[in-house]
Parts: sequence; structure tokens; C-alpha cells
Amino acid sequence: MEKSLFYTWLEKLWGPTITAYVTKVNGLKEEKAYLFMSMLQKKFSVNLKWGSLNTDGRTVAADVVALDSSIPLKRRDSFKALEGDIPKLGLKYRKSEQEMQDLQILEATNTNGNRTPQILRMLFDDPNKVIKGIYEKLEYMFLEAVSTGATTISEDVNEGTAVRISFGFNDANRFGVNTKWSDPNAKPISDIEHILDKASKKGRTPMFMMLDRASWNNFKSKAEVRELYAASIGFAGSNTPTPTMEQINNALTNNGMPQIVLIDKSVNVEKNGIRKSVKPWATGVVAFVESMDLGDLTYGTLVEANNPKQDVLYAQADDYILVSTYHSNDPFSETTSSQALVLPVINNVDGIYLMNTEESTASEDAQTEGDAVYTYKGTNYTKQSVVDGLNATDEVPPSTTAQQDATLASKIDKLSEEGVATFEAELVPSV
Repeated sequence: MEKSLFYTWLEKLWGPTITAYVTKVNGLKEEKAYLFMSMLQKKFSVNLKWGSLNTDGRTVAADVVALDSSIPLKRRDSFKALEGDIPKLGLKYRKSEQEMQDLQILEATNTNGNRTPQILRMLFDDPNKVIKGIYEKLEYMFLEAVSTGATTISEDVNEGTAVRISFGFNDANRFGVNTKWSDPNAKPISDIEHILDKASKKGRTPMFMMLDRASWNNFKSKAEVRELYAASIGFAGSNTPTPTMEQINNALTNNGMPQIVLIDKSVNVEKNGIRKSVKPWATGVVAFVESMDLGDLTYGTLVEANNPKQDVLYAQADDYILVSTYHSNDPFSETTSSQALVLPVINNVDGIYLMNTEESTASEDAQTEGDAVYTYKGTNYTKQSVVDGLNATDEVPPSTTAQQDATLASKIDKLSEEGVATFEAELVPSV
């Protein structure tokens, strides 16, 4: 590594220009900003470890206490914690010999300063791109974590190490729906009310529903949604209108339901020189959250930040990104890189509920009403064991063998993933 060939241009402008770029990105309008920036709080880690804290922070009511009596002691909140190592993120770009030659020609012909803006654009394009590249990866990791409960950076979208970091989402808070939202007969409002009912029984109050564009398109077209909107505006005609996002959010608020937050983010990834666009949000998933403050952006200090190389030009971006540029002879090039020890961490995951709007397994099985057999995932089981399995979950109203198969299917589809595991453990194959 050697000092940049354009050091005289970069020396004074390097730090201020990078700071200005970070300020610009952080100052974007809310609808364009990175969600991880607005929904996570920066947190410095001394030991390069991340930690996810889950607190049972529900407030209990005070007791009525007689005069001259002692005040009852309540138990303190319970805490659960997960932790691990903060991963390292990074990328770099190189200017080729041709690009460097072009820059040097611009320098030599910049007699009256008219080429200065063009020179600066060429010099600072790469620094801006390597900073934005870190932001894009963090947004990917954050949105994937909220919609699935884990960040899984697989080898097909990552050129470095494959990682999976789980934040311990509760299986009792993961649900399917009665009918897939892509089905014309789906009832999204009823599905949402089911989640709110489950959350309420645990003292939770979701205020926002985060969902992808495919789910939104399915949601807004359903009769149940249009009827809710029509009722909110006093519409009494037969041709019920399809609401806009703003209109349905107003209707949801008026009915004590969470606000919709649309997630429509694509991230470009490159591996072995091949680029593709990927969606970090799990398709068809709705995440119910109590607030728009979901956790921490945990970061640490890089070894190179404490041991800088003499001829490398450095700048710190956004507290956790180290940007550097230097010259190399083999190959003859100028390299700009960024690196960071940083991770989006989701906290208080027991207050997050996930609903897969395309998961409606039981309702898809063909049944024969009136017999002692129930078909589940293509396999025949005794109807009694299905009833026993549903009753063992304690998540749905009590079931009996006298109930129709369609009623049992509806109850199965309302189970959480934890409930499904309990239910399936009771099933007995029909002989």
C-alpha cells in the first residue's frame, strides 16, 4: 500500500466530504431513509459482542391498601438475553489504470479550475458507494431479522462468510391465516383480529403492521377490507371502493387496529462479478410490533482503526464505518474500501408477532364430512386424535368429534407454530 496518487486533492476534502455524505443520507425524508437508522439506536460494544435483551416489561396495577398496612411487593421484570460475536462487513472498489489515466489528464488540463467538479466527482464516487454498501447490507439484515426472527446471510448473496444469527423469536407468536390472502375469499381483518386477541391476552398491544407490497396488494382488494373502509366513511353503495394506504390506515385507527407500514425494499448483491436484486423482507409475512423502536445497532472498533497504516488515508463514517483509500502497484490501481463491525439487534422479541399470510395448510386438505378420519397435510389421522391435539394446545376453543372438518381446519390454521407442534404430537394415523 502506498499513498494515493491524488493525495493532494483528497487530503483536505476526504473527511469533510465523507461526513457530508453521511449527514445527507441520515437526513433523507422519512419515506426514503433506511429503516434500520430510524428503528434502531446505536450502541457501542467494548468486547465486540452483541446482546439481545428480552424483557417482560408489562405494567401491573397497584393494589388498594388499607391505612397502616404494608404495601404488597411485586416481582421484578424477568430478563432473557442472547449474545454472540459482531460480524465484520466490508467491500471495496478499484480504479483501473484507464480511470487513473483519465484523472491525471483532467488534472493536467485543469488550468483554470473548470475541471475541478469533474475530478472531485470521480474521486469521491467510490467512497460514497462503499459507505452506502454497508448501509444496504445493514438494511438487508434488519428487514430479514424483523420478518423472520433471524439474519441469515447465505452464500448465494454473500461473497464472504455465511452467517446465521437468531434473535429468539417466540414460536407461540408465529401464526398462519385461515385462508391465504392471495385467495379471493380471504378475510384479512379477521386474521388481524386473531393476532390482536392473542397479543392482548399476554398484555401486548401491537401498534404497527409491517408488510411487503405483495401482501398489501392482496390485503386492500379483499371484501372484508373494503367493507371496513366503506363503513368508516359512511359509504352505503353496492360497489365498495378499494382504499388507499392512507384511507385504510385511518379506518384501522378508528377501529383500534394497528397502522400499516409498507416495506418495499430491494438490495443489489454481487457475487463472482454477477449482480442480482434480492428482497430482504420475507414474502407474505406481516410483523406486528408495539413501537417503531425495535432494538440496537451494535458496533465495535476495528483493529485497523487503532493501528492505521502510514500511507493510507482514513475517515470514520457514522461512528462505525472505517473508509480508506490507497495506491497499489500490482495491479496498478487506486483502491477505496469500507469495513465495519456492526449488527442490527432486535430486542424485546416477545412483543413481536409474525403472521404468514400465505400459510393456510389445514384448509387446503380435502375432507370427507361425517367420517372418523381427518386428513392433515395429505395423511389420514383419527378424528379423535385431531380433537385431542387441538384441545392440548389450549389456544383455540374446545373441540369435539361432532364438529365439522371445516371447523377443525379453521382452528388448526389459527394455531401458532408452538401450538402446531403440540397439536402434531397428538396425532394418531388412521388404520
